[in-house]
Amino acid sequence: MLRLVASLDDDEADNLLADWTFWAREDQLPPPRDWRIWLFLGGRGSGKTRAGAEWIARGVHENRMNRVALIGATYAETRAVMIEGESGLLAVSPAAIYEPANRRVLWPSGAMASVLSAEEPDSIRGHQFDAAWADEFAKWNDPQGALDMLRMALRLGDDPRLCVTTTPRNSAALKAMIEARDTALTQSGTRQNAANLAPGFVDALEARYGGTRLGRQELDGDLIEDNDASIWKRAWIEAGRVRAAPPLERVVVAVDPPAGVGDAECGIVVAGRAADGELYVLADRSVGGLTAGGWSARVIAAYEDFQADVIVAEVNQGGDMVRRVLQQELKRAPVKAVHATRDKRTRATPIATLYEHGHAHHAGAFAELEDQLCQFDGTGASPDRLDALVWALAELEPLSRAEPKVRSL
Repeated sequence: MLRLVASLDDDEADNLLADWTFWAREDQLPPPRDWRIWLFLGGRGSGKTRAGAEWIARGVHENRMNRVALIGATYAETRAVMIEGESGLLAVSPAAIYEPANRRVLWPSGAMASVLSAEEPDSIRGHQFDAAWADEFAKWNDPQGALDMLRMALRLGDDPRLCVTTTPRNSAALKAMIEARDTALTQSGTRQNAANLAPGFVDALEARYGGTRLGRQELDGDLIEDNDASIWKRAWIEAGRVRAAPPLERVVVAVDPPAGVGDAECGIVVAGRAADGELYVLADRSVGGLTAGGWSARVIAAYEDFQADVIVAEVNQGGDMVRRVLQQELKRAPVKAVHATRDKRTRATPIATLYEHGHAHHAGAFAELEDQLCQFDGTGASPDRLDALVWALAELEPLSRAEPKVRSL
């Protein structure tokens, strides 16, 4: 290889450097057989975003793609990851020009990519495309609804196709896509792309998550079914999911602080109660790797964003320090300290019962939180997002109601 590179002149070296098909791993290139959907299931940092961006860039360069859709979970994520990210479209296609105000990417050839958001499936109506790239499909609020609209818009050209890049999650929409006859499936793990990641990154993650269900999903790119022993069922969450919460009479922010810094996660969940007593999960603001000042600022931001009534903070780790840290961010922050005296399963079971009986609803989709819920069987590592959710809903619900909701037939 070194001898080959040394024999090239400057133009040849530049061309080789820009030749994605030369540098890409085989799993980052489109499958050779006929397909309508290329589904790339990849672990964190596996190179799936680069694969999607390069597929679009090559299609535009070869004049096979002229009207393209770029769609992520939100407009912000589409821009930050798919367009302006380190492996995004602008990085691999220097001739492209991004117009944020018009939500489009233009090329000198006249090709255009429309920037879309899965948050608004109806906004896809009226568009027509000959190609589309969809990123992090498994975390979309309404994946099947947005996918249906997108597929209906793929009606230009002789061979309209869709590339979907995502970390897998156990959802009906993703499983249906995998099983579809016109889907070509690619899978890749984080370690396969270790040469392009920070030194020690993969080893550190594997040391913490290797062999776990979360590690298989987030690092290996495997689709993990829910834990049969879990006290939550995904069907309960799906049955109670809503697009938006109704007016709420009380809103709380619950926080399960980390024991230390580094990779430790801080669970931050916002929830509210409607006048009829129904409970709604509004946001999962959980975050890892921050100092006490970092996660406390995030808690206060959630408190202000949702105009919450109280902050509920578990104080098993840190005691009064937790209250003090939060009130440094907001002097009059109403902080209610709670202390866990029972095991996690005992505390979580009554909250899971609310889901089973149809009294708890997710206003949108919270993929990582929902994964924790549906994999939790009372054993293993501490589930911080789950803990924060349990504290939030316990504060809103006195747990005196155990009857199933009566639903009209």
